Amino acid sequence: MPATIAFIGLGAMGAPMAANLLDAGFTVRAFNRSPGKAKPLADKGATVCASVAQAVTGADFVVSIVADDEATRQVMLGADGVVANAAPGTVIIDSSTNTPTMVREVAEAARARGIEHLDAPVSGSVPQSRNRELVFMVGGEAGTLEKAKPVLAAMGKMQVHCGGSGAGATIKLVNNMLSGSLNAALAEALSVAIAAGVDPEAAQQVLNEGAAGSRLTRNKIPKILSRDFTPQFQIGLMEKDLRYFLALAQQVDRPAPITSLVRSQFQAARRAGLGSLDVSGVYLQASGEIAQKGDAGVPAGKAG
Repeated sequence: MPATIAFIGLGAMGAPMAANLLDAGFTVRAFNRSPGKAKPLADKGATVCASVAQAVTGADFVVSIVADDEATRQVMLGADGVVANAAPGTVIIDSSTNTPTMVREVAEAARARGIEHLDAPVSGSVPQSRNRELVFMVGGEAGTLEKAKPVLAAMGKMQVHCGGSGAGATIKLVNNMLSGSLNAALAEALSVAIAAGVDPEAAQQVLNEGAAGSRLTRNKIPKILSRDFTPQFQIGLMEKDLRYFLALAQQVDRPAPITSLVRSQFQAARRAGLGSLDVSGVYLQASGEIAQKGDAGVPAGKAG
């Protein structure tokens, strides 16, 4: 009999992850604060639940991917939450990007009730989520990860055990610090190149084949050049992750001057009304185009 999975959080990442679990033959009980987002999953055979408590009833695994520490605290530790309502022996797989401190608090509360916990944030955005190409960075007990591997394999291409509780969350913040910094650097570089009269398509070719060429440049340069800032990962979420990284750096007494500058750029973009755009939209901040933005935070005629 297939395992039953409670899936919490059906946003841009969560919805395709849950759909992949259904396609792999798992029974899925889904909850999302906005019920309308659950309809496509219901059409595929998921049971849509009215609360977290209802979703986790009878579940073997709980997969959660929500916005931040505050949302995780509510979902995991609230009276209607996972820890209070899941049965002993349930395995929690939390793919949210949280602080390591939040992760360890939830893991300790779960352990006290006989529930197993993994922090398992992901590398990848919407295309990787849809195509089962996510890489899971996992913190927690190796034995728990072994139990969870079939579930993770249905959503991604790789699981990397990073260490004990909080290790997955830690390396995720490191990963996003690098991604955010590269996005900000790319925005600044293209802004200067285009202002100096370099042909945009030539710039794209050279930068993709140069030393800094990567999946990020190949994905984000076309979005910038076409002004298609449809979100794969939102500016507001990246700014939050950079803030979490700075808090972590402070906890371990390490300087983080680059991250401070990058976070200020994303913070300015968010405060300018661009928070719901893709991270590549930080280009609008770097280039000064936000001064001409329309109601949606995108230059008039350039809706993304």
